[in-house]
Amino acid sequence: MNTILGAGGPSANALTRELLAHGEHICLVSRRPSKFTDEKIEWKQADLLDYKQLLNACQGSTVIYMCAGLVYDAKIWQQQWPVIMQNLIQVTQQTGARLIFFDNVYMYGLVNGPMLETTSYNPSSKKGEVRAKIATRLMEEVKAGNIQATIARAADFYGTDSMNSFLDMMVLNKYAAGQRAQWIGDPKVLHNFTFIPDTGKAMYLLGKNPESGNQIWHLPTAAPLTGNEFIQLAAEIYGVQPRFFKINKFLLRLAGLFEKTAGGTVELYYQYDHNYNLDSSKFEKAFDFKPTTYRDGIRLMSETLYAKK
Repeated sequence: MNTILGAGGPSANALTRELLAHGEHICLVSRRPSKFTDEKIEWKQADLLDYKQLLNACQGSTVIYMCAGLVYDAKIWQQQWPVIMQNLIQVTQQTGARLIFFDNVYMYGLVNGPMLETTSYNPSSKKGEVRAKIATRLMEEVKAGNIQATIARAADFYGTDSMNSFLDMMVLNKYAAGQRAQWIGDPKVLHNFTFIPDTGKAMYLLGKNPESGNQIWHLPTAAPLTGNEFIQLAAEIYGVQPRFFKINKFLLRLAGLFEKTAGGTVELYYQYDHNYNLDSSKFEKAFDFKPTTYRDGIRLMSETLYAKK
């Protein structure tokens, strides 16, 4: 049984589709009913902050995929992530399942050069501090031999069926509507994005290969482009002029007065005015996996989710 915690989110949906494509049985766990309907899927309700509910939802699991996210608020992260991680560790011990924890890169902070699986944690934000603590806590349990767990990290992602992505929301969806795009930070610096369907395929591979466990993996992500290059490529594919508006730190902070997610992004602004390069060569070599190119990924979005309106 493959159990997915945080059903309904972008990474969980991508993984669900990949598991279904391979005929796998799935238990989707969330607070609200799943939108997926398939004979191979069951849904269980659980609050990840409640150990008993979580344990009940995960009974009989072979692999537990933790794909849930929290409200984009540093105080909530500080309060809730340590509790959730402790619950995950206990549930993994109790069930004997393997845990695959879907993670981001906030714990690395500002990195001069590519982010590797061996890059030291040096968080530049409160959210990064939380991520560093829970990732360290998880891997300490692995090193002690108490659980089997893997951390799977992705860059900022795109290609979602929601508006949770900067590239989707501010560029692709804008061009689909014939509007001017927006870009956070300096469009002259490099940034890379993970295509969300690739995360589903990659986590499936990690789940099917137990020998890949008990370590950190960066999920397949194409090499970075500059913001200007992303804008030019997206405009070409959507057949529009590459018009865009730069959002600097001041404007982001101003927007945060009205929109909490924008406000929560201010402390991570370093990711948008410095080069940002998640290196996934370890995964690519181990699984002979080529990340989806930006041209192919954006073209697919232009034909499906973010088609011209």
